[in-house]
This record gives sequence, C-alpha cells and structure tokens, in this order.
Amino acid sequence: MELRPETLCIQAGYTPGNGEPRQVPIIQSTTFKYSTSEDMGKLFDLEAEGYFYSRLQNPTCDHVAAKICALEGGVAAMLTSSGQAATFYSIFNIASCGDHVIASSAIYGGSFNLFSVTMKKMGISFTFLSPDCTEEELNAAFQPNTKAVFGETIANPALSVLDIEKFAKCAHAHGVPLIVDNTFATPINCRPFEFGADIVTHSTTKYMDGHAAVLGGCIVDSGNFDWMAHADKFPGLCTPDDSYHGVVYAERFGKGAFITKCTAQLMRDFGAMQAPQNAFILNLGLESLPFRMKQHCQNADKIARFLHGHEKVAWVRYCGLEDDPYYTLAQKYLPNGSCGVISFGLKSGRKGAETFMKHLKLGSIETHVADSRTCCLHPASSTHRQMSDAELDAAGVGADLIRLSCGLENSEDLIADIAQALENV
Repeated sequence: MELRPETLCIQAGYTPGNGEPRQVPIIQSTTFKYSTSEDMGKLFDLEAEGYFYSRLQNPTCDHVAAKICALEGGVAAMLTSSGQAATFYSIFNIASCGDHVIASSAIYGGSFNLFSVTMKKMGISFTFLSPDCTEEELNAAFQPNTKAVFGETIANPALSVLDIEKFAKCAHAHGVPLIVDNTFATPINCRPFEFGADIVTHSTTKYMDGHAAVLGGCIVDSGNFDWMAHADKFPGLCTPDDSYHGVVYAERFGKGAFITKCTAQLMRDFGAMQAPQNAFILNLGLESLPFRMKQHCQNADKIARFLHGHEKVAWVRYCGLEDDPYYTLAQKYLPNGSCGVISFGLKSGRKGAETFMKHLKLGSIETHVADSRTCCLHPASSTHRQMSDAELDAAGVGADLIRLSCGLENSEDLIADIAQALENV
C-alpha cells in the first residue's frame, strides 16, 4: 500500500516490535558491543549491517533518515549535523581536486561561499549559471571534468523556482547527476525525484524541525543514477576503495552505493553526524510537517498579496502570485503551495529596509528562516554580506531585498504588524 505524506510523517522509518518503545528511542551511546572481534570485523569490511561507532551511524538517526527517505521517494538516506554538511557531502562524495561542478547562481549565500571559496581551495571549480538560463547556455557550461549539477527547488532568498526537468535533462545528457536542495519546498510540496533529480539535500533545521530547536541536514539518494554506466567519471564509486579492502561501492551496494560511500568515507573522515537527541527532536517536527506547511503557505499567500498592493512596496517575489515570473513553473512543480517565505523590496531601497525592520514587533530579526515564528532578514547585510554587488545581483539578492519568513501566527496579526512597520518608512 502506497501511503500518503501525512501518514508517512507519522509511521515511516520506525516500526516498533512487540513490547518495544512506541516512540523512536534515543540511542545515546557512542559505541556498540560485540561478542567477538570477527563479528565486529564484518562491519568494518562492510559485509554485515550494524553499528559500531555513532560517528558513522546511529539507530536513532537511521530511523529518522528512513522517514525522510520515504517522504522523498528515495532508496537510501543519511542525516548530517547541518544542512551545510549535507550540501558539502553531496558534492564531495563524487567530486574531488581537479573536478568541476555547475550550480545555479540563485542559491543560499552559505552554499555559494562553500562552493566559490572553500571548495575552490580544495581544487574543485564551480560555474554559476542563472536558473533562468537556456538549455543551450546550460549545455555550454559542461566540461569534460564536470561531475554534478546543483540547484535549489526554491532559492533562498531569491525565491526563484528551479526548472528541475530542464536541469535534469542537461545533466543526464552529459552523464552526471542533478543534486537539488529541497529545503524550502520540503517533500510535502515538491518531490524532485519525480522530475528527474537524482540526489536531494535538506537543511532539516528549517521546516522539518520547524521550531528552531536543533540543527541538522539530510541527503537522500533516488537510486536512479547509473554510476557504472559512467564509471570513468566516478572512480570513487566504481573502482576499488583501498580504505575498505577494495570494495567497489557501485558493484557491492547497487542503488545504495552513494549513501554507503558517503557514510563509510565522508562521515568516517569528517564526522559531521547528527546527534541522536537532535534526530529525536527532528522526528517530532516531521510528524506535524504537512499541517504546518499548509499554514505557512496560507499565511505567506495572504501577506504577499497585502504587500503586492501596498504603495511603499516596490516589488514582491512570491511564486504564488499570478504575475510572479516563476508562477508558471510553480504551478508545475509546486501546485499545492511553495513555502512560507516572501522576498520584497521597498521603494525607499536599503535605507527603507533597515527602517522597516527596526519597527517590526512580531517578526524578529534572525538568521533563521522557515520556523513556526515569523522572522525577517536583510540578506545583503547578513547571510550574503560576503558577496559583491555583482554577485548579489546575479543571485537575485539585491541590496534592498527583505526576506520575510511567515510563521504560524494568525495572518491578520502579522499583516497588522507589517502595516505599522511600513507606516514608519
């Protein structure tokens, strides 16, 4: 029986046996005991399933990862300590020094910095293209050493909507996977695998947790990309791994190869695992995710329409508005709603944005987003401050942009608060 999202959010990932805990148990242990060295040796040889050290895997984390995997329709998933770690792992798992990756220019500022600065130091180069680029422009960006294409379903904070099918088509034509950050839409409003994406990442810190309680990330593999068909491009998956007795991940683990390698190599060496306590709290958030997303979207739609008609507002970006440039793509990929985040600018520009934010009462100034509480941010002076004006413009994050994350409060109260803040501009 194929279960619907509301049921999966409650039931998936963990099924207790007779007399076992009804709630996912917190396995608060760094290590796991075995009767013989031979039993443990099988785990180190990747010949048996099980746990030996929580830096690599932990039962609590695996139960919650399995729930997110089911929601996305994937075959395997793993939790990480943060969304940033998930983004890094998803690319570093298949790209190394001397390789190249194509990424949408309209992505989270932290991801942009990770790619353009930190991973550049590691010898991985990135080409950034507008999400609105043509197929011809996208195809022209590929190089012989290109290993992946990366984008966000709904860009943070530009709120552009990625044409997943277009990017997937071009990626596959060049023999590489499409990696999509699905944080803002969540699998409740979009399942990128259904449109050709191969790997999905999440900052579970956002809507999945939903209460600003715990950091976390997740990587989900669709199992659809045939690594062995492009073995020359992905030696890490398709040739023997000397650090694990010569195992060839794509041969031994098939559709689970990507996540197995990511766990066995990257989590082993970098250790950015999610704490069991964090996974437990994340699971509580997941149980109400479908209902919260509905309210977030309803509030955002009402507030976006209020802002759209206000005399002091220069522009509003929300793909649910009929005149939004991404409305048509949103109807295709996000027919049930997008998210609770709105971007807008005031006619008085950067100065007006600063004044507006000083007078908000319900909406607090935070680096956070996608939370039960309404929060507001001026990215050009915070999350994206490392970017030049040209890079800001390319990412769709102008100096006047205000990002408003609509929470679960009553929409009329939120509109009243926004209205009084605008009166002071």
